[in-house]
Amino acid sequence: MEVNLSKVKAYGDTLNDGAVQVSFSLPVPAGDEAKEAARQLALKMGLETPTVTEMADLKAGFSFFVVYGHLSHSVDYSAIKIPKREQKSMSFEEVNELIKEKLGRKVVVVAACTGSDAHTVGIDAIVNMKGFAGEYGLEKYPEIEAYNLGSQVPNADLLAKAVELKADAVLVSQVVTQKNIHLENLTELVELAEAEGLRDKVLLICGGPRITHELAMELGYDAGFGPGTMPNHVASYVAAELVRRGSAGKK
Repeated sequence: MEVNLSKVKAYGDTLNDGAVQVSFSLPVPAGDEAKEAARQLALKMGLETPTVTEMADLKAGFSFFVVYGHLSHSVDYSAIKIPKREQKSMSFEEVNELIKEKLGRKVVVVAACTGSDAHTVGIDAIVNMKGFAGEYGLEKYPEIEAYNLGSQVPNADLLAKAVELKADAVLVSQVVTQKNIHLENLTELVELAEAEGLRDKVLLICGGPRITHELAMELGYDAGFGPGTMPNHVASYVAAELVRRGSAGKK
Protein backbone atom coordinates (compact mmCIF):
# COMPACT_ATOMS: atom_id res chain seq x y z
CA MET A 1 0.00 0.00 0.00
CA GLU A 2 1.51 3.31 -1.12
CA VAL A 3 0.75 6.45 0.88
CA ASN A 4 0.82 9.90 -0.71
CA LEU A 5 2.86 11.83 1.88
CA SER A 6 1.80 15.16 0.41
CA LYS A 7 -1.84 14.40 1.32
CA VAL A 8 -1.84 12.51 4.61
CA LYS A 9 -5.31 12.05 6.03
CA ALA A 10 -6.78 10.48 9.15
CA TYR A 11 -8.32 7.06 8.70
CA GLY A 12 -10.40 4.62 10.72
CA ASP A 13 -11.50 1.60 8.69
CA THR A 14 -9.96 2.27 5.29
CA LEU A 15 -7.08 4.45 4.09
CA ASN A 16 -7.98 8.12 3.64
CA ASP A 17 -11.57 7.74 4.89
CA GLY A 18 -10.93 10.70 7.22
CA ALA A 19 -12.64 9.01 10.18
CA VAL A 20 -11.93 10.64 13.55
CA GLN A 21 -13.23 10.63 17.10
CA VAL A 22 -13.27 13.78 19.21
CA SER A 23 -14.43 14.50 22.73
CA PHE A 24 -15.21 17.76 24.50
CA SER A 25 -17.31 19.36 27.20
CA LEU A 26 -19.92 22.11 26.89
CA PRO A 27 -21.16 24.50 29.58
CA VAL A 28 -24.79 23.45 29.06
CA PRO A 29 -26.93 20.77 30.76
CA ALA A 30 -27.18 17.39 29.08
CA GLY A 31 -30.23 17.00 26.85
CA ASP A 32 -31.45 17.03 23.27
CA GLU A 33 -30.46 20.66 22.80
CA ALA A 34 -26.96 19.99 24.14
CA LYS A 35 -26.59 17.00 21.84
CA GLU A 36 -27.55 19.10 18.84
CA ALA A 37 -25.16 21.85 19.95
CA ALA A 38 -22.35 19.28 20.02
CA ARG A 39 -23.26 18.08 16.52
CA GLN A 40 -23.31 21.61 15.13
CA LEU A 41 -20.00 22.40 16.79
CA ALA A 42 -18.48 19.30 15.18
CA LEU A 43 -19.70 20.53 11.79
CA LYS A 44 -17.95 23.85 12.38
CA MET A 45 -14.79 21.91 13.27
CA GLY A 46 -14.83 20.56 9.73
CA LEU A 47 -16.29 17.11 10.42
CA GLU A 48 -18.58 15.69 7.76
CA THR A 49 -21.66 13.71 8.86
CA PRO A 50 -20.81 13.94 12.58
CA THR A 51 -22.58 11.61 14.98
CA VAL A 52 -22.80 12.20 18.71
CA THR A 53 -22.27 8.71 20.08
CA GLU A 54 -22.01 9.52 23.78
CA MET A 55 -23.37 12.22 26.06
CA ALA A 56 -22.74 12.35 29.80
CA ASP A 57 -24.22 14.68 32.40
CA LEU A 58 -21.39 16.35 34.32
CA LYS A 59 -23.87 18.05 36.67
CA ALA A 60 -23.90 21.77 37.54
CA GLY A 61 -24.97 22.63 33.99
CA PHE A 62 -22.11 20.90 32.13
CA SER A 63 -22.11 17.97 29.71
CA PHE A 64 -19.53 15.76 27.96
CA PHE A 65 -19.66 14.37 24.42
CA VAL A 66 -17.96 11.85 22.17
CA VAL A 67 -18.44 12.55 18.46
CA TYR A 68 -17.50 10.53 15.36
CA GLY A 69 -17.17 12.08 11.93
CA HIS A 70 -15.05 12.33 8.79
CA LEU A 71 -12.47 14.97 7.91
CA SER A 72 -12.14 16.28 4.39
CA HIS A 73 -8.78 17.90 5.14
CA SER A 74 -5.30 16.46 4.71
CA VAL A 75 -1.77 17.66 5.50
CA ASP A 76 1.44 17.72 3.49
CA TYR A 77 3.59 15.47 5.66
CA SER A 78 6.55 15.78 3.29
CA ALA A 79 6.75 19.54 3.94
CA ILE A 80 6.91 19.29 7.74
CA LYS A 81 10.27 20.24 9.24
CA ILE A 82 10.68 20.00 13.02
CA PRO A 83 13.87 21.12 14.83
CA LYS A 84 15.39 18.16 16.64
CA ARG A 85 18.28 17.59 18.99
CA GLU A 86 21.00 15.92 16.95
CA GLN A 87 22.78 14.44 19.96
CA LYS A 88 22.36 10.67 20.19
CA SER A 89 21.61 9.15 23.58
CA MET A 90 24.50 7.56 25.41
CA SER A 91 24.59 5.03 28.20
CA PHE A 92 25.33 5.82 31.84
CA GLU A 93 28.91 4.63 31.37
CA GLU A 94 29.42 6.53 28.11
CA VAL A 95 28.23 9.82 29.57
CA ASN A 96 30.55 9.56 32.56
CA GLU A 97 33.48 8.60 30.35
CA LEU A 98 32.85 11.54 28.01
CA ILE A 99 32.75 14.01 30.88
CA LYS A 100 35.87 12.56 32.48
CA GLU A 101 37.92 12.46 29.27
CA LYS A 102 36.76 15.61 27.48
CA LEU A 103 35.84 18.00 30.30
CA GLY A 104 38.14 16.81 33.06
CA ARG A 105 35.85 18.02 35.84
CA LYS A 106 32.44 17.45 37.39
CA VAL A 107 29.41 18.84 35.60
CA VAL A 108 27.07 20.82 37.87
CA VAL A 109 23.32 20.66 37.21
CA VAL A 110 20.62 22.52 39.14
CA ALA A 111 16.98 21.50 38.67
CA ALA A 112 13.55 22.55 39.93
CA CYS A 113 9.84 22.85 39.27
CA THR A 114 9.44 26.62 39.18
CA GLY A 115 6.67 29.12 39.68
CA SER A 116 3.41 27.61 40.94
CA ASP A 117 4.24 24.12 39.67
CA ALA A 118 4.17 21.62 42.54
CA HIS A 119 4.44 18.41 40.52
CA THR A 120 7.88 16.88 40.95
CA VAL A 121 7.32 13.45 39.39
CA GLY A 122 9.02 14.40 36.13
CA ILE A 123 12.02 16.23 37.56
CA ASP A 124 12.48 13.53 40.22
CA ALA A 125 12.58 10.85 37.52
CA ILE A 126 15.38 12.70 35.74
CA VAL A 127 17.44 13.92 38.70
CA ASN A 128 16.92 11.70 41.73
CA MET A 129 19.38 8.87 42.19
CA LYS A 130 16.84 6.07 41.70
CA GLY A 131 15.93 7.46 38.28
CA PHE A 132 13.20 5.91 36.19
CA ALA A 133 12.49 2.63 34.36
CA GLY A 134 15.93 1.18 35.06
CA GLU A 135 17.86 4.33 34.13
CA TYR A 136 19.81 6.04 36.91
CA GLY A 137 18.99 9.66 37.68
CA LEU A 138 21.62 12.39 37.38
CA GLU A 139 22.45 12.19 41.09
CA LYS A 140 23.84 8.71 40.47
CA TYR A 141 26.32 9.85 37.80
CA PRO A 142 29.78 10.09 39.44
CA GLU A 143 30.82 12.84 37.00
CA ILE A 144 27.70 14.95 37.62
CA GLU A 145 26.84 17.01 40.69
CA ALA A 146 23.06 17.29 40.55
CA TYR A 147 20.91 19.44 42.83
CA ASN A 148 17.13 19.02 42.88
CA LEU A 149 15.58 22.10 44.51
CA GLY A 150 12.06 20.65 44.48
CA SER A 151 8.80 22.39 43.64
CA GLN A 152 7.39 25.92 43.49
CA VAL A 153 10.84 27.49 43.31
CA PRO A 154 10.83 31.14 42.17
CA ASN A 155 12.82 31.67 38.99
CA ALA A 156 15.04 34.22 40.71
CA ASP A 157 15.90 31.73 43.45
CA LEU A 158 16.75 29.04 40.92
CA LEU A 159 19.14 31.36 39.08
CA ALA A 160 20.69 32.51 42.35
CA LYS A 161 21.40 28.91 43.27
CA ALA A 162 22.86 28.29 39.82
CA VAL A 163 25.25 31.20 40.33
CA GLU A 164 26.16 30.01 43.83
CA LEU A 165 26.98 26.51 42.62
CA LYS A 166 28.56 27.67 39.34
CA ALA A 167 26.14 25.47 37.46
CA ASP A 168 26.74 24.29 33.92
CA ALA A 169 23.07 23.55 33.28
CA VAL A 170 19.70 24.58 34.69
CA LEU A 171 16.79 22.16 34.30
CA VAL A 172 13.23 23.45 34.62
CA SER A 173 10.18 21.20 34.82
CA GLN A 174 6.65 22.39 34.04
CA VAL A 175 4.02 19.68 34.37
CA VAL A 176 0.43 20.76 34.98
CA THR A 177 -0.56 24.32 34.08
CA GLN A 178 -3.68 26.35 33.36
CA LYS A 179 -4.12 29.17 30.86
CA ASN A 180 -0.59 28.49 29.54
CA ILE A 181 0.99 29.91 32.69
CA HIS A 182 3.93 27.58 32.01
CA LEU A 183 4.82 29.67 28.96
CA GLU A 184 4.88 32.86 31.03
CA ASN A 185 6.99 31.20 33.70
CA LEU A 186 9.48 29.73 31.24
CA THR A 187 9.76 33.07 29.43
CA GLU A 188 10.38 34.89 32.71
CA LEU A 189 13.31 32.59 33.51
CA VAL A 190 15.00 33.33 30.20
CA GLU A 191 14.44 37.06 30.61
CA LEU A 192 15.88 36.99 34.14
CA ALA A 193 18.91 35.03 32.95
CA GLU A 194 19.50 37.56 30.18
CA ALA A 195 19.09 40.50 32.56
CA GLU A 196 21.61 39.00 34.97
CA GLY A 197 24.10 38.28 32.19
CA LEU A 198 23.82 34.53 32.77
CA ARG A 199 22.16 33.36 29.60
CA ASP A 200 25.36 32.51 27.73
CA LYS A 201 27.02 31.00 30.79
CA VAL A 202 24.64 28.08 31.40
CA LEU A 203 22.61 25.59 29.43
CA LEU A 204 18.91 26.30 29.91
CA ILE A 205 16.81 23.17 29.50
CA CYS A 206 13.08 22.75 30.07
CA GLY A 207 10.89 19.69 30.13
CA GLY A 208 7.37 18.46 30.72
CA PRO A 209 4.34 16.88 29.02
CA ARG A 210 3.57 20.08 27.07
CA ILE A 211 7.17 20.77 26.10
CA THR A 212 8.78 20.06 22.73
CA HIS A 213 12.28 20.87 21.57
CA GLU A 214 10.83 23.28 19.02
CA LEU A 215 8.80 25.14 21.66
CA ALA A 216 11.81 25.30 23.99
CA MET A 217 13.94 26.90 21.29
CA GLU A 218 11.22 29.41 20.48
CA LEU A 219 11.16 30.42 24.16
CA GLY A 220 14.93 30.90 24.23
CA TYR A 221 16.08 27.61 25.75
CA ASP A 222 18.91 25.43 24.49
CA ALA A 223 16.85 22.26 24.52
CA GLY A 224 13.45 20.87 25.42
CA PHE A 225 12.44 17.39 26.52
CA GLY A 226 8.89 16.06 26.36
CA PRO A 227 7.05 12.87 27.30
CA GLY A 228 9.15 9.70 27.23
CA THR A 229 12.38 11.44 28.25
CA MET A 230 14.80 9.29 30.23
CA PRO A 231 17.60 10.50 32.54
CA ASN A 232 20.33 9.42 30.12
CA HIS A 233 18.74 11.50 27.34
CA VAL A 234 19.24 14.66 29.39
CA ALA A 235 22.67 13.60 30.65
CA SER A 236 23.80 12.82 27.09
CA TYR A 237 22.71 16.21 25.81
CA VAL A 238 24.29 18.17 28.66
CA ALA A 239 27.63 16.35 28.45
CA ALA A 240 27.89 16.47 24.66
CA GLU A 241 26.79 20.11 24.40
CA LEU A 242 29.33 21.22 27.00
CA VAL A 243 32.04 19.38 25.09
CA ARG A 244 30.87 20.94 21.83
CA ARG A 245 31.03 24.40 23.37
CA GLY A 246 34.54 23.79 24.64
CA SER A 247 33.74 23.97 28.36
CA ALA A 248 36.61 21.75 29.48
CA GLY A 249 38.18 23.01 32.69
CA LYS A 250 35.85 26.02 32.90
CA LYS A 251 34.12 26.83 36.18
